[in-house]
Amino acid sequence: MTDGKTPHDRTNVSIGQAPPDLRQSPRDPADPFRWLALIVLLVATFMDAVDVTVVNIAVPHIQQDTGASTTQIQWLVGGYALAFALGLITGGRLGDLYGRKRVFLIGVAGFTLTSLVCGVAGSPETLLVGRIAQGAAGALMVPQVLSIIHVSFARQERGKVFGIFGAVGSLGVLAGPLVGALLVEGDVFGLGWRPIFLVNLPLGVLGLIAGTMLLRESKAERAAGLDVGGMLLSTLGLLFLVLPLIQGRELGWPVWTYVMLAASVPVLGLFVAYERRVVARGGSPLVVLSLFSRRSFTGGLGVQLLFGLASGVFFLAWTLYLQLGLGYSPLKAGLSGLPLSLLLMAGAGVSMQVLVPRFGRRVLQAGALIAAAGMVLFAWLTGHYGAGISLWQTVLPLVPMGIGMGLIVAPLADIVLSEVPHQHAGSASGLNNTTTQLGQAVGTALSSVIFFNHLPGGGNPTAQAARMPAAFAHTLPYVAGAFLAAFALLYAVPRKAGAGNKDGEDGDSTPVKEALTEPDRYAASAH
Repeated sequence: MTDGKTPHDRTNVSIGQAPPDLRQSPRDPADPFRWLALIVLLVATFMDAVDVTVVNIAVPHIQQDTGASTTQIQWLVGGYALAFALGLITGGRLGDLYGRKRVFLIGVAGFTLTSLVCGVAGSPETLLVGRIAQGAAGALMVPQVLSIIHVSFARQERGKVFGIFGAVGSLGVLAGPLVGALLVEGDVFGLGWRPIFLVNLPLGVLGLIAGTMLLRESKAERAAGLDVGGMLLSTLGLLFLVLPLIQGRELGWPVWTYVMLAASVPVLGLFVAYERRVVARGGSPLVVLSLFSRRSFTGGLGVQLLFGLASGVFFLAWTLYLQLGLGYSPLKAGLSGLPLSLLLMAGAGVSMQVLVPRFGRRVLQAGALIAAAGMVLFAWLTGHYGAGISLWQTVLPLVPMGIGMGLIVAPLADIVLSEVPHQHAGSASGLNNTTTQLGQAVGTALSSVIFFNHLPGGGNPTAQAARMPAAFAHTLPYVAGAFLAAFALLYAVPRKAGAGNKDGEDGDSTPVKEALTEPDRYAASAH
């Protein structure tokens, strides 16, 4: 007879001892279901990435159908990003403390349910509440993906896995407008804009079933209670920082946005001081400050911030340029970005499988230079041909940009997490995702200065369309500058980052320093 349990559930456990699969040390045997489980994680990653941008295409239809005000539409787009950014660090730490599989499945269930709420919403208020709750559910789901990968795959396998992860995540973001255009223009079952949310239902249900069967549970070995004080301070500090960046441009930068931005500095400073006190008392902090003593972690997060900033500036301006400046339909605009998506995936695969194991950080630096060159070429073509630019000329600069971004995005997550102990994988993953979101918010906010300021005021669509090519050309050198800054910052990352240890030792093994208690480890890093 069988006991009705999955292979992951069967284990001999002494009284009072946590099951070995919940403690997940680096020496645990490899999970035989890890490659099938990876499919579940990648589907969740793609689903979230698409939902970040899929709504933008459908905004006119949503406004016409629901009668939503301009403010409500702004919050429909920005509310998701805000809730998502605020919850990522806490979501990652919850997985460390209470089980990554458990929190991931809760996030998938919440994401699926809130997608249903959005899809059947009969009023803009219901849609807005559902959209914000969807972002919060995503903040529970997404950090677990990287942390589960980090603890489930051996060091020599992670290069391939992170390459696939980076490609799928980027493909999802880029595919969002195309998926939205296909669903809205196709008017599936006569539902108009609603399928952009309802399409998540079958994916979510399948993800819950497969995740329950295939994912192995893991959490920190010395799980403690949630750092509530740290959670509240970090959320408040990020709220003060991210909310003005998301909403400032649409609202014309009122005084309160500058006040909140200024207040974010002391609040986040208080958060760091509070986390130091938690560590000194021997507690379990929300953010493990000793991680920042690792060059791969700190340097990788800095590059992640610049990468998000470049993406935030470029993709907003690019989408408006194609549709308003050149008159492309949403579907044509989405299809014109397909080469970027395909080349990004190709660059990611070659980067992780062939180049990074041999050349380390130099591959990322080459990617930054190639992407910057693509932006310079795009600026020249746009400035030279203006509104008369042809379709193939708008696609040509996306070739080096796609390859360059692929060389960066795939190994970057692996570099950030390469020296992170297993018990802190969720916290580190949450910080990694938060940094990306923050960079994109900053990039979007900067668009007010470097893109929208070069369009005529008064909201005259014809005049703005005529000036769109020049405004877009003015934006691109700033995007190139962000990639060049990433090139320079990568010198802070160890030369062989992403290439593995020379002695073959797993980066997550537990040498003497890692065996210290958290307070001792923090004291050691401080000296």
